[in-house]
Amino acid sequence: MNKLRIFSGNANVQLAKKICEFLDIELGRANVGKFSDGEIQVEIQESVRGMDIFVVQPTCPPVSRNIMELLIMLDALKRASADRISVVIPYYGYARQDRKVIPRTPISARLVANLITISGASRILAMDLHAGQIQGFFDIPVDHLYALPVQLKYIKKVEGEVVIVSPDAGGVERARELGKRLNASLAIIDKRREKANVSKVMHIIGNVKKKVAIIIDDMIDTGGTIVKAAEAVMQNGATSVYACCTHPVLSGSAVEKISKSSIKELIVTNTIPLSEEAEKVGKIKVLDVSPILGEAIKRIHRDESVSSLFI
Repeated sequence: MNKLRIFSGNANVQLAKKICEFLDIELGRANVGKFSDGEIQVEIQESVRGMDIFVVQPTCPPVSRNIMELLIMLDALKRASADRISVVIPYYGYARQDRKVIPRTPISARLVANLITISGASRILAMDLHAGQIQGFFDIPVDHLYALPVQLKYIKKVEGEVVIVSPDAGGVERARELGKRLNASLAIIDKRREKANVSKVMHIIGNVKKKVAIIIDDMIDTGGTIVKAAEAVMQNGATSVYACCTHPVLSGSAVEKISKSSIKELIVTNTIPLSEEAEKVGKIKVLDVSPILGEAIKRIHRDESVSSLFI
């Protein structure tokens, strides 16, 4: 492990420190700031020549700044003669722009992948990508991790007959996997999205009556989908409703919506740091994924299997 170094930008320093604690190593010394005109300034403050480097940097809000920090850090590390540079992206921004849904729009998820690769990344370590096919946007190895083990451990404590609810058709595979692990039934919410960040609940496929509903998704952004889904399952006879996601983006008025909603508890992870407003909401429970990320980093460094973490 003497060749292993972990660095972090400003996106989620606390998560990087937790990973280092798990691995029993010090966080790499780097100054990531900005010049007076706003340009990002990076200085790696220790030798990385011949080292196996991992850069922890989710591309969460402020998205553009965090992406630029990552790209400039990669360039600095590459020019400092690092042997291998792995990028740990607990949350991959722009993941929802993975295809052309209407004419004359970009595929931004692919563009960001190209930028990261050309900046010097040797491999990617991501968690719960919005769409699995994003792995194919990279021309370098991608290890795709899941927060399911820590989510499962917590959800098992919920009392009552549980039904796992997918908020849309795209999340059925995720909900089915959780339901299988819990031996719980499955329900699906049929919704229509008329425009970005605006959804409308149509109806529920499956039985939620007299059951504890757990709505699971990969991320919660504006909160509209998850709040409407909670209302729908309660109107259809659920006794209570929990929401669970990996990435708590919680933009705009999401925190206010969730705090006023019928959701009993929102279960999230620390892939993205919560805002001060969100930290004050008692119904938000944060689970720590640093042991999963730390174990994956250790296995990659030792050229061991990562997939066996989830078998």
